[in-house]
Amino acid sequence: MIIKRNAADMAAALASGETTSVALTQAHLDRIAEVDKEVHAFLHVDSEGALAQAALADKKRAAGEKLSPLAGIPLALKDVMVQKGIPTTCGSKMLEGWRPPYDSTVVSKLRAADVVILGKTNMDEFAMGSSTENSAYGPTHNPWDLSRIPGGSGGGSSASLAAFEAPLAIGTDTGGSIRQPAAVTGTVGVKPTYGGVSRYGLVAFSSSLDQAGPCARTVLDAALLHEVIAGHDPKDSTSINAPVPAIVAAAKNGNVKGLKIGVIKELQGEGYQAGVLNRFNESLELLAGLGAEIVEVSCPYFEYALAAYYLIAPSECSSNLARFDAMRYGIRVGDASGVSAEEVMNLTREVGFGREVKRRIILGTYALSSGYYDAYYGSAQKVRTLIKQDFDNAFLKADVLVSPTAPTTAFKIGEKADDPIAMYLNDIATIPVNMAGICGMSLPSGLAEEDNLPTGFQIMAPAMKDDRLYNVGAALEAALLSKWGAPILSHVSGLGARA
Repeated sequence: MIIKRNAADMAAALASGETTSVALTQAHLDRIAEVDKEVHAFLHVDSEGALAQAALADKKRAAGEKLSPLAGIPLALKDVMVQKGIPTTCGSKMLEGWRPPYDSTVVSKLRAADVVILGKTNMDEFAMGSSTENSAYGPTHNPWDLSRIPGGSGGGSSASLAAFEAPLAIGTDTGGSIRQPAAVTGTVGVKPTYGGVSRYGLVAFSSSLDQAGPCARTVLDAALLHEVIAGHDPKDSTSINAPVPAIVAAAKNGNVKGLKIGVIKELQGEGYQAGVLNRFNESLELLAGLGAEIVEVSCPYFEYALAAYYLIAPSECSSNLARFDAMRYGIRVGDASGVSAEEVMNLTREVGFGREVKRRIILGTYALSSGYYDAYYGSAQKVRTLIKQDFDNAFLKADVLVSPTAPTTAFKIGEKADDPIAMYLNDIATIPVNMAGICGMSLPSGLAEEDNLPTGFQIMAPAMKDDRLYNVGAALEAALLSKWGAPILSHVSGLGARA
């Protein structure tokens, strides 16, 4: 079936006339209708809009217009990215019913490339979580095992790929929200260099950490999507005004001979599932067999990354979410004669924000409060500098750094819901990348023997060296394909087998 192909192959089928974008889009809409009641990857499906976009792509192709490599390919969009006229909730009751009056830059770039947006995917509320259980609209389920989480906060995007509901997706990554879901669903996710993809129209959680990026089923597909959405944007003051690295060429190269690959000593061992470490070490052996030199590096300040992150991110969240005041958009509670604006704000926030969002707002407000700012937020920023220095020193010894993406495979829904620390530890290997503003990728490294669930291999590269991720990722993907005999997702149990 065509929905089981990767995006690059779908694009070739469109170019050859084997299929049309309308037919391809309808096939994915049919798949969503078939399985999404069980997966719950989508919060909103825009069938009419998607088919109209597909028809336009077909019309341009028939007219002989020059099209982008992904023209006519369907995509799932994380519901933290605004799209004009389409409900955008960020997984929160606070924004229920809101339809943005403008497109984010990422959406504008997708439209310009004639990519077909199927709809908006589920997520942890305001991107705060590692399991997509914090969504106000219910959890998303992992297509490998519907009783398990698909990662977070972008579990809807990763689940849509693993369930063959979409061949491409957009996610956002603040502390691992693209890479950790990719790891536990057997998909590919990339957190670009901070500033490499515009944040204009991305509803902010933590402005110095948030970054949109591509989600896909193969390294090449991720590169093709990355190339579409990347580039300088004057609407985003943090956008980097520099050429986009040659990421598609790197994904087609996949040559690691002579490359130095640094294994971070601090990101393995205690707390990591045996099957995760076994697949990681096997991947290192494959890379060594391809001619890469494997070296060990130490990043001692990574020990403090999690604590520093949970001061910086909540502090910025406390500031950013203050804009949700029930005055201009979103829900409003208690709006009646004699009720003050302050009371309306308080009542609305009580109803509109979920438990995890409230927890982080309170933590952040406390960390920024008078008398505590230097002790908490200021100290966390100093640790952030030390983490960046750890990366700088490590990159003197290696071209890329690697680690397992997540310490375990997908856990059961509800298993960690009442233990915030246990939940936060899922991002222990991904958070340092965001703290330093560099780029990272997760790709499938096989299945853990304990539960036959996917594991992830994380690759990290210096800022604006995103092409290195794709070079190493493509080489490892090809080696793993040979080892496993088929793409990892072909081994998926449950829903995936019905594709």
